[in-house]
Amino acid sequence: MSYKKLPSASQNQQEFYEITKARIRKIQSHLADSPRGTRLKDKVCVITGVGSMKGIGRAAALLFAHEGAKHLYLIDFDATSLPDLKDTIHKQYPDVKATTLQGDAADEALISGVCARALKEEGRLDVFFANAGIASLAPLESTTADSFMNVMRVNTLSCFLAVKHASAAMKMINASRGKTTSGGSIIMTASVAGLRSGAGTIDYSASKAGVNSIAKTSAYQLQKTNIRVNSICPGLIETGMTTDTFDYARQRGADAKIGQLNPLARFGVAEEIAQAALFLASVTDDSSYVNGQNIAVDGGLSASHPVVPGRWA
Repeated sequence: MSYKKLPSASQNQQEFYEITKARIRKIQSHLADSPRGTRLKDKVCVITGVGSMKGIGRAAALLFAHEGAKHLYLIDFDATSLPDLKDTIHKQYPDVKATTLQGDAADEALISGVCARALKEEGRLDVFFANAGIASLAPLESTTADSFMNVMRVNTLSCFLAVKHASAAMKMINASRGKTTSGGSIIMTASVAGLRSGAGTIDYSASKAGVNSIAKTSAYQLQKTNIRVNSICPGLIETGMTTDTFDYARQRGADAKIGQLNPLARFGVAEEIAQAALFLASVTDDSSYVNGQNIAVDGGLSASHPVVPGRWA
């Protein structure tokens, strides 16, 4: 048997990039190539920020449906793509109920209302994935107080409202619907920018640091309820939010360099973050002892201080 050593990025960057693209295509085709799962069988879930066709929320909605969720309540501020998402779920997973709602994830009436609706219609709420968020590009000197507070409102307040109202719903016991004890999983999308500097603007980074703090603090606020709260901290992921970054690199012919700062030397895709959300949402005990954590899904980017590529730190 013969073995071939894979080329390093420094040896043959283009060949490494072709391998990377093949790997990403395989990741993105996971649902088409795998049988239905049961990790969310009969569970009622809310997901915010599902509107982007390349987004984490949409990828999570499809994955949750694939894994047997009973009813998905899907929310986005921009309603443009909601009919397509609902139709896709209906066609691919006809046994899964999908309710789409247009609205602001930082609107308390909307979030408390959808949690109450889940209790009224399904008698339970099991998973809340607070994924809605916005990015910012302005440097310090041109960031206004209003724009700073808007980023905090959309990215951080939305997660606080999710924890507050979803946890209240998850405490409700309804034996007739199979829920005999308090419990549930609340997942929030943060960012590596909320773990350390160098990955985002001041307002965006502060908002995501706030999300990470909410995950840690609320886990203790909800002790002995069997409600787990965790945040996911993505690295560079190709989504609608990062389109400008990817388009700029590709226009310059530098697409092979996208994500080169992490040890995997590549960018990530929404499906990889969705898999992390599924792990945290799973009711099959996959993550039953994971609570109050900020989990980086970033190719290793946040594992190190800056280093010179190809040399020891």
